[in-house]
Amino acid sequence: MPENEWIERMTDELKDFQKIYDQVVQFFVNYSFQLVGALIILIIGLFIAGRFGNMVRKLCERHHMDVTLSRFIGNIARVSVIFVVAIICLGKIGISIGPFLAAVGAISLGAGLAIQGLLSNYSAGLNIIIVRPFVVGDTITVQGVTGVVEEIKLAYTLLEDEDKVRILIPNRHIIGEIIHNSRETKLAETILGVAYNSDIDKALEVVRKVLGDLPDVDASNSQVGIDEFSDSSINISVRFWLPTRRFHSLRFAVNQALLNALREADIVIAFPQREVRLLGDAQT
Repeated sequence: MPENEWIERMTDELKDFQKIYDQVVQFFVNYSFQLVGALIILIIGLFIAGRFGNMVRKLCERHHMDVTLSRFIGNIARVSVIFVVAIICLGKIGISIGPFLAAVGAISLGAGLAIQGLLSNYSAGLNIIIVRPFVVGDTITVQGVTGVVEEIKLAYTLLEDEDKVRILIPNRHIIGEIIHNSRETKLAETILGVAYNSDIDKALEVVRKVLGDLPDVDASNSQVGIDEFSDSSINISVRFWLPTRRFHSLRFAVNQALLNALREADIVIAFPQREVRLLGDAQT
């Protein structure tokens, strides 16, 4: 490239850069106070939005609304204040929000088509928050998974089991499915096989007494009765409810208490028995 052309190109680029620099300087000269004012408004607005959101949430909780719904309404209030503050700040520095809103609408339409799965999770989450088929603290079983509801978000629901395993379920896999909700408890079932020569009435009484003496078992909802007559034993079915967060540890403790009580009452726990006879030719 000839040296003259190179010098001319560099000169044109420097002129373009100078124009941009002059425009930036002119913008800050004209809007410096507006920028400072907009920044102050933004900081104050964010502070007010946080306080306003917390105030709305506490107001909802004071009126005994669900925790998840209260948090959702509080977040909506906070985001609404932030949106209003953003519009004020943009107008403060001379930016028209009309084209901005149009661009946001167009982008939102394209993004909506691209992330339909995510939007379905959000719509399902909104359905859960409004209809409330379950709330935080409930024990639910859905899609073959059981756990205590720890948190309900618009996109997903968070469960936690007794082993402290956190289970995240997208909300679109919850809405429309069969949900088992046992509140804060979970059903435990045990089969006790006692010998046929045992006092069955006494055995049933012992089992009921054990369930009634254990503080973590809701004896009023427990069920005890003869389940079936098997080959070697009379099977007693025991059904009782335990707190979900301590389900297995309490179930083991109940089984141990039942075994000890039956032994103390001389109730025989049956085991499989077979009678074998050898047949041969009779000798006369």
